[in-house]
Amino acid sequence: MRPPSFLFVCLGNICRSPLAEAAFVAAAARAGVAVVADSAGTGGWHAGDPPDRRSQAVARRYGVDISGQRARQVRRADFREFDHILALDPQNLRDLHAIAPADASARIALLMDPVPGRAGQGVRDPYYGGEADFDEVWGDVSAAADALVAMLMREGG
Repeated sequence: MRPPSFLFVCLGNICRSPLAEAAFVAAAARAGVAVVADSAGTGGWHAGDPPDRRSQAVARRYGVDISGQRARQVRRADFREFDHILALDPQNLRDLHAIAPADASARIALLMDPVPGRAGQGVRDPYYGGEADFDEVWGDVSAAADALVAMLMREGG
């Protein structure tokens, strides 16, 4: 049986979604839960670029190296290849629903939905902010990662 797979999606795939992917992979590893994870953007203008240097810095502060990640745009195949596609904010969620092919099998939702008190909320885009904004994103995606791993463990994954 293959491990559950998750795709984390923000706008450009250089700030929030790389951090969400990294936090989730780290949380799953700590819990001993096998997962497949990736990240992408609804927009493709950063395709091939590494994560924003500020995202790399905050991940590094928490012991995670994301320097090898490269941005990519969501593909039609992602909607069949992943079990879960998690948007980082409501606008990207709407965009994902709009581009999902008719034969999509992935469950599309907001990343923060499983976090108590955060259902329906997004992770604020830190791109035009500073270090504190990236720290806030790390806190959000880490809380979501822990909630997702707890959900997997309850489901026997």
